[in-house]
Amino acid sequence: MTRRALIVTHSGRREAVSATEEAVRVLEAAGIEPVLAPEDAVAADLPDFELAVVLGGDGTILRAAELTRGTDVPLLGVNLGHVGFLAESEREDVGEAVRRLTEGDFSVEERVTLRVRVLLPDGGVVEDWALNEAALEKAERSRILEVAVEVDGRPLSSFGCDGMVAATATGSTAHAFSAGGPVVWPDVDGMILVPVSAHALFARPLVVGPGSRLALEVLERSPAPGQLTCDGRRLTDVPQGARVEVTRSDLPVRLARLTPAPFTTRLVQKFALPVTGWRGLADARREAVRDADRAAAGETGTVLDEGGAR
Repeated sequence: MTRRALIVTHSGRREAVSATEEAVRVLEAAGIEPVLAPEDAVAADLPDFELAVVLGGDGTILRAAELTRGTDVPLLGVNLGHVGFLAESEREDVGEAVRRLTEGDFSVEERVTLRVRVLLPDGGVVEDWALNEAALEKAERSRILEVAVEVDGRPLSSFGCDGMVAATATGSTAHAFSAGGPVVWPDVDGMILVPVSAHALFARPLVVGPGSRLALEVLERSPAPGQLTCDGRRLTDVPQGARVEVTRSDLPVRLARLTPAPFTTRLVQKFALPVTGWRGLADARREAVRDADRAAAGETGTVLDEGGAR
């Protein structure tokens, strides 16, 4: 049986050409057939494949997630963009990263996705999904969007706003972050709801559990209709009287990880956060010495200093 790996790349970037050529060479050397996804590719057009290499930024990884939806294929992201939160490697490491992927030298991290349903006034239903977020925004720039917010089948509030963002923990560092939402560690199994420029006293970001159901209704009195965008890629018109329901999906996205670095490290690196002067490791070592001293004092009645002297 032929082994295949999908390559999804950002063709508009100059460095993507050389990165793709390098990835192809490594795959072919490992006896794996590379399959380049065309710009307009859909999952049904592609042959079966067991691995996916993504060369680009987070947008390219979101595109690859569409093409692998519902499969067990792990995505290895190589960042050619700016932030690249979902990527595992940088451009200079592409050859080594692909080699490790072909050899199975990686772990898999599953990321929660959202199931999104739009219930239209005429009875129609539009089904969609999102890895990062489902963003309901006003369709007319000069007008406001009036929405009612519901959580677990109960009304919470209604107000005018520019939009509402329902996000996963993965998406907490994307659109929801820009709207003032919290950064949520990706192993937190929940959903986030963030109002955008709301005209209300109570319009705070919410974090709900994995079994909750979020619903947003565009009120009949809303001056503007809405538009729903899933992961910034798929657009659905949401007229007055329509309802958007968001729940946790049973289909995760599987990301290939090459290092066990915690999310804190990724957060610091991607946002270039200032950590100069951090003494946490040294403090932790000193605390370990103190704990040993206390244990010794409890047994001998003598407290030792950090150097072990009496």
